[in-house]
Amino acid sequence: MNRGRTLFDKLLAAHQIERFDDGASLVLIDRIMLHERTGAIALANLTAENHSVMEPQSVFCTIDHIVDTTPGRIHRSRMPGGEVFIDALREQAKSHGLTLFDTDDPRQGIVHVIAPEQGIALPGLTIVCPDSHTCTLGGLGALAWGIGSSDCEHALAAKTLRVGPLQQMRVTLAGTAPPWLTAKDIIIHLISRHSAVGARGHVIEFAGPAVRAMEIEERLTLCNMAIEFGAFTGLVAPDAKTLRYVAGRPYGPGEATRAAALAYWQTLVSDGDAVFDREISLDVGTLSPAVTWGTSPEHAVPVDRPVPSPERGAAVDPSLARALAYMGLEPGTVLTDLAIDTAFIGSCTNSRLSDLRRAAAVLDGQRVANGVKAICVPGSTAVKRAAEAEGIDRIFRDAGFEWRESGCAMCFYAGGETFGERARVISSTNRNFEGRQGPGARTHIASPETVALSAVNGRISNLAEWQRRDAPSTLETI
Repeated sequence: MNRGRTLFDKLLAAHQIERFDDGASLVLIDRIMLHERTGAIALANLTAENHSVMEPQSVFCTIDHIVDTTPGRIHRSRMPGGEVFIDALREQAKSHGLTLFDTDDPRQGIVHVIAPEQGIALPGLTIVCPDSHTCTLGGLGALAWGIGSSDCEHALAAKTLRVGPLQQMRVTLAGTAPPWLTAKDIIIHLISRHSAVGARGHVIEFAGPAVRAMEIEERLTLCNMAIEFGAFTGLVAPDAKTLRYVAGRPYGPGEATRAAALAYWQTLVSDGDAVFDREISLDVGTLSPAVTWGTSPEHAVPVDRPVPSPERGAAVDPSLARALAYMGLEPGTVLTDLAIDTAFIGSCTNSRLSDLRRAAAVLDGQRVANGVKAICVPGSTAVKRAAEAEGIDRIFRDAGFEWRESGCAMCFYAGGETFGERARVISSTNRNFEGRQGPGARTHIASPETVALSAVNGRISNLAEWQRRDAPSTLETI
C-alpha cells in the first residue's frame, strides 16, 4: 500500500529530473542567490572555464557579508583586502547579466533576509546559495539549502544539482508559547536537547500548533538554525499566513500566473498518512528563554539554570571542558550572574523588522549599562528604512545602541573591526564557536529581546522575569 507523501516528497518530485540507484536525485534548481564572499569566486571560476550562466534571470546577487556597516559606509569592506571580492562580484554580475543588489540599491541586504523580502524565495521553489544558512528560506515552504563553490558553479551552468539520499524528520511543536518565548529560544532548546548533529542527514519539517501560531519571520528564524541542528534543511508547510506574506512581492508570480501559483502552493502540505523516519515532539509551553554557555549551539541552558559540569561519571568530556575553559566559566555558574561587554543584534537569524520591533519594546525608555558596547545592524536596507519610519532607530539610539547600515556585520569575524580579546558578547546570531565573532571573543547566543535586556542590565538577563515584572503587555509593539 502506498503511503502518503511528505512536504519534502512533493517538493522533490516536482523538481526531480532523474533518480539514481543510490536513492539520490538530480533536481532542477529554480533560483540561485550569491553574495560577494563566495559568489564572486564561483562566477570567476565559471568565467575561467569558459562557461556561461544558463539562466541569468534566475540568479540574484547581493553585497552583504564583508561590506562595511558603519553609518555612511566609511569603508567599502570591513575585511582587509575585501574590496577585491566586492569589485569582483560587481564585474562578474555585469558580465553575466545578473541582478545585483549593490550597496546603493534600496533592495540590498543579507542574502537570506532579502530573498523572502523581494519574493525571490517562494513556496515550492528550489533555491541554493553558497552559504549554509540558505535553509532559512524553508520557512516559506521552499526547498532551500547551502552549497559549496563547485556545486554553485554547476548550478549556475546547468540549473541542476544532485540531492540526497536523505532521511526525514518531523519536529512537532505543541502547546502555547508564553509571551517571552521566541522561535530562537525554541530552536536553541531543540539543539541543546538533541545535539548539534541530532538531525544529520535529515530534512526537518517543523509542524504542530506552535509552528502554525508563528508569524512568517519567526518560521524563518526556526529554519535558519536547522543547519546548527545538523540538518540538510528545514521546512514549514505554507499556509494562509504564507500566502499573505508573499503576495505582491517584486519577484513573485505575475498576474497571469498568480492563480495557478496559489493553487499549487496550497497542495504543499504533508499528507495525513505520511510517514517520517524520525519524530520529535516538544511542548513549548514548558520552555524558558534559552542562552548558550559554550562554543556550540548545543551548549545551552534555560537562562536561569546553572552551567553543566563536564564530568560524565568517572570521566570528563574533553569537549565540554574545553568549552568551559574558552568561555571562562566554572560548572554551576548561573548565566544571569555573568556581566557582558558587548550586545549585538543582527544576522540572518534575527535582524528582520519584527525582531527589531520586539527588541525596541524592551529598550524603550531604557539605557544601555555603562561599559557595554551595543550594536544593531538591520538585515536589509528595506528593514532599516521601515524601522526608521516607525521611530525604532530613535529608540535604539536613545538607549545607547549604534544604529548601522545593513549587512552581516559581526555575525562573523572577517578581520578589521573586533569586539576585543576575551570580550563576552551576547548576540542574536546563530554560531558561537571559538573566535566566531573575533579572536578570543566569547559569544552567548540568545533572542534579540534577551540581548536588548542584557544590554540594559549589563549582564545576561532573564526575559521571562522582566516580562512578568516590568514589560508592556506585548513585545510585538512599541
